[in-house]
Amino acid sequence: MPFWERIKEDFPIFHNLGENFTYLDSAATSQKPYSVINALSDFYSRHNSNVHRGIYRLSEEATDLYGRSRENVSRFIGSSDPRQIVFVRNTTEALNLLAYSLGHDLVEGDEILLTIMEHHSNIVPWQFLQEKGVRIKYADIREDGTLDMDDLASKISPRTKIVSVTHVSNVLGTINPVAEIGRIAHDNGSIFIVDGAQSVPHMPVDVGRIGCDFMAFSGHKMLGPTGIGCLYGRIDLLEKMRPFMGGGEMIREVYTDHSTWADVPEKFEAGTPDIAGAIGLSAAVDYLRNLGMENVRDHGRELMRITFSLESEAGIPGLISYGPRNPDIRGPVYAFNIGSIHPMSVEESLADRGVGLGTVVHPHDVASTLDGKGVAVRSGHHCAMPLTHRINAVATSRASYYIYNTPEDVRRLFHSLEHTVKVYSR
Repeated sequence: MPFWERIKEDFPIFHNLGENFTYLDSAATSQKPYSVINALSDFYSRHNSNVHRGIYRLSEEATDLYGRSRENVSRFIGSSDPRQIVFVRNTTEALNLLAYSLGHDLVEGDEILLTIMEHHSNIVPWQFLQEKGVRIKYADIREDGTLDMDDLASKISPRTKIVSVTHVSNVLGTINPVAEIGRIAHDNGSIFIVDGAQSVPHMPVDVGRIGCDFMAFSGHKMLGPTGIGCLYGRIDLLEKMRPFMGGGEMIREVYTDHSTWADVPEKFEAGTPDIAGAIGLSAAVDYLRNLGMENVRDHGRELMRITFSLESEAGIPGLISYGPRNPDIRGPVYAFNIGSIHPMSVEESLADRGVGLGTVVHPHDVASTLDGKGVAVRSGHHCAMPLTHRINAVATSRASYYIYNTPEDVRRLFHSLEHTVKVYSR
């Protein structure tokens, strides 16, 4: 049995749902291997206690496991200091933390530069700052779904205090040149933030080589539990920033009229943290490191090559997909539609491929029909409405692959799509 097909044996959900189930929604959340599930069970069964300041063995064990998890995640993304890792719930919370803490020092007329392909969690928190007169700009994309770097460079200005971009689009799959963007931002004196939710799970990521000031990512998209995520930040910036939340753990001393803060990273981890989640995330990191992130990246690239090949061979009437066609600059995400409510744009988009317009099927109906064939995909705007509007769509269906997917899963997707078109063509 090929190596990548054997990986499914490590995931109990595939045993429980059977071989006829094809999961293609890992961009939303990944499945969990036995090692992660066992790490959670082991903590609650053998080490469960609150961390920090407990002067007894069980608490010291929990604190040690929690600290080692931070160190493991730090090494995984190339951070040189585990204090630069702040545990949060997810990417969304990490970006909200940054918008709140960094936004405190922004004034009317300051600018934030984003891209039109951002997830809502890298748009909405910054929009809150518009109330104080902060302006948001958006770099556009080219017709092939890649970021328009000339447009980005033209929109940065002396008033641009923050540049925050996604590393990999969760709709287009576009891999953005974050190191180059970081150089542009830093040459301008701007803080540079990377949304790594779709990159850290799928490719080698080194925050040092990227040169970002901050990076946010989620555990549940990289085989870890839900409810745990990370904010990487430069230690000097974290030390200057005001806390995001107040309460226990994040303080040094509390008086009736003022408080002082704990050292980084505890300063940003108010209350009892998700101890088990951090330990589970560390187990997920071990699993991915054992596979090798270069191998993970190569596997995703190969699944996209197969996807484009089958797309061409299937000749499904009205099928349109979005994003770069080059797997070398694309993550394992495939957003598509069958027909469109904007036929003129569809005709233009399909002209180069020689695919004729066919039956229009709403993405929700596509997802529902695929589910009937045992294929799980997501439909909607994928928390990226500005991008969805930019590509002239109201919604898309999205198949997203991960380490447990195989070429056979991709073939099942296209076989089921052919079935879907036949159902709605009757």
